[in-house]
Amino acid sequence: MKALLAAAVVILLALQYTIWFGQSGHFAQLRMRADLQHHEERAAVLNQRNRILAAEVIALKDDRSVLEARARRDLGMIKRGEVFYLIPAVD
Repeated sequence: MKALLAAAVVILLALQYTIWFGQSGHFAQLRMRADLQHHEERAAVLNQRNRILAAEVIALKDDRSVLEARARRDLGMIKRGEVFYLIPAVD
């Protein structure tokens, strides 16, 4: 009888170990939930960034003045006949 009880306890402990610490156990699920939340937050940030970039692309395609302003600001381009003056920043 004691051997049967000991075997039952060992089996119960083995099953409990799997439930708590196994590959799909309680603690693994907690880690997966935290990872899922992290990835959802990252996806939300990236989706917002994609919306901003898509709006910028549409603006650049539709309005030539936006494209011109972007070229002037980012690339330092000027039109024919214009004179470029560089004023150094004073610190």
